[in-house]
Amino acid sequence: MKYLYVFLCLLIFCMCSVPERESIVNLTKEWSGKQLLFPQEFVLDVYLDDSIISYNKVEFQQNAILIYIDSIGCMSCKMNLPEWANFIIELDSISNKTVPCLFIFNPKKNGKERVVSLLRRVHFSYPVCIDEKDSFNLLNKFPKDNRFQTFLLDKNKKVVAIGNPINNPQTKELYLRIIQGEQISQGKESKQIMTEVGMDATSVTLGSFDWHKEQKATFTLKNTGGSPLVIQDVTTSCGCTTVSYSKEPVRPGKEITLEAVYKAEHPEHFSKTVTVYCNTASSPIRLSLSGDAK
Repeated sequence: MKYLYVFLCLLIFCMCSVPERESIVNLTKEWSGKQLLFPQEFVLDVYLDDSIISYNKVEFQQNAILIYIDSIGCMSCKMNLPEWANFIIELDSISNKTVPCLFIFNPKKNGKERVVSLLRRVHFSYPVCIDEKDSFNLLNKFPKDNRFQTFLLDKNKKVVAIGNPINNPQTKELYLRIIQGEQISQGKESKQIMTEVGMDATSVTLGSFDWHKEQKATFTLKNTGGSPLVIQDVTTSCGCTTVSYSKEPVRPGKEITLEAVYKAEHPEHFSKTVTVYCNTASSPIRLSLSGDAK
């Protein structure tokens, strides 16, 4: 379908590895127009502070977004619930609440209570399916790469676009434009004025520290090109990491500092990623934070 191939162009623009480009081409072709299957026993629950509201039917009036999150790695990091809550508010405002987001969580064995606890702790009052049997994945065989476990569906449950709008602003823009009924074509994509960027470091090691105490790290980007540097968005791999920075364009020869703050939820060895989207050929720029919260 044409939307998927536009999204493919957006992805390839950001990729530098030829094998990775080929892999994404094949994945996109495979999922183009594919109809997702739903288990017969499908229930969505809203976990309020002291009660549960259940739904066993979902209406597809126009589009829907299906988000599958598996148990590999840090599940709470991949869930990124506050960012999804903000996205749903924006989505509802342009769709008159006609585009549901269907969250499918496959927790580790005996991990349902931890997921429910997290949902309630952040007051995530949207329907989710805690799929302990991994029924959705067994039926559909989702891609292993979690960047491609989120799907924009049409009213017939067929895949229109693939990719996570929370982690990629280009994907978000594409989703919202499709939902609003815009005609998408490669030629319509905005042409940016590009520049170049230099960095003092792309990774910071915080060492060992008391997990109760938040940690800060800074990254400095220097505009080494001839046009203003514009940071379009900054995303993090986990809700426990936040980033603050100036939204003003950076003039050639000037620098901008990004301050990353990490707040551990429990003792752990961690490695978190900060992704910077900007008007450079190297975008997105990936930065990393690591350390031992004890």
